[in-house]
Amino acid sequence: MPANLTPQYLSAEERFKHAKDDRERMKALKEMLANIPKHKGTEKLQADIKRKIARLKDDIDVKKTKGGHRFSYSVEKEGAAQIVVVGPPNVGKSCLVSSLTNTHLEVADYPFTTRIFQPAMMPYEDIQIQLVDLPPLSAEYCENWMSSIIRIADLMMLVIDASREDLLEQMETTLAILEGFKIKAVHANARSASDAIAWTELKTIVIANKIDLPEAGENFKILEEFYHERFDLIPISAQIKDHTDELSIKLVNLLQIIRVYSKRPGHDADFSRPFTFQQGSTLMDFAKAVHKDFAENLKFARVWGTGVFDGQRINKEYMLQDKDVIELHL
Repeated sequence: MPANLTPQYLSAEERFKHAKDDRERMKALKEMLANIPKHKGTEKLQADIKRKIARLKDDIDVKKTKGGHRFSYSVEKEGAAQIVVVGPPNVGKSCLVSSLTNTHLEVADYPFTTRIFQPAMMPYEDIQIQLVDLPPLSAEYCENWMSSIIRIADLMMLVIDASREDLLEQMETTLAILEGFKIKAVHANARSASDAIAWTELKTIVIANKIDLPEAGENFKILEEFYHERFDLIPISAQIKDHTDELSIKLVNLLQIIRVYSKRPGHDADFSRPFTFQQGSTLMDFAKAVHKDFAENLKFARVWGTGVFDGQRINKEYMLQDKDVIELHL
């Protein structure tokens, strides 16, 4: 569904892009939220604006009083999407990220091995997804700066240890800490429902790790009994890489990523690096991503893909499909 953004919204968006300080950015974001059309086609954009407002507020709140220096942590988004990995101490988060990304993060069999965020890239066919391993969420100690990183992610993986008897307590404590950050973990297929600017709804998948260990299978049944309606629950063993390939596919599907390849008139398509979008994106989103001139002066486009004939002419409202090849004409 086209967003049909208003001139007032676009004007506020330009002011946000060129803002010189946090005060100007906050004012522009609030104007964008106030002027964005409220319908299904803008739900994801509304949620993104709310996350930016909340993160900016966090950044402002953690400014140091001495000399006006700012204390903040941030992870620059890379790849097609960003997933944050959270959970209690010693549940195997770093081991899981290492398994999915084929990297070697610091892993040890004791709590609080991860003291700072650790980003790594998960390969999937011709794209990459950024996973960010965060320090543990613990009732005893928790880094407040993590909230600003968590709320701007595209998806959250909440990891617990299925072999321990306290797996329900692991869930409850982690969810409570997130709520203390004003972050609500919701089902990965949920539609945004909150209008509160201070709160962030973040789509979440729950990973029950160490499922290969004794008692884990029975514990998982208990977890299902309490949480199967609220979250997708995935049993896995990161240590022996059991079902990690299936998890990668699951994550990409939940992120609703669409790959689009560009084609110049009279040339072959460029399959070396796809443009990535989310489901619901249109031809105009692709045109803007290629170059602003195409967005402003596009006459027509042709597409090669599923459900169309080769070279079919499409209009600006065309909904992008995964693995489309698109040729733009000025």
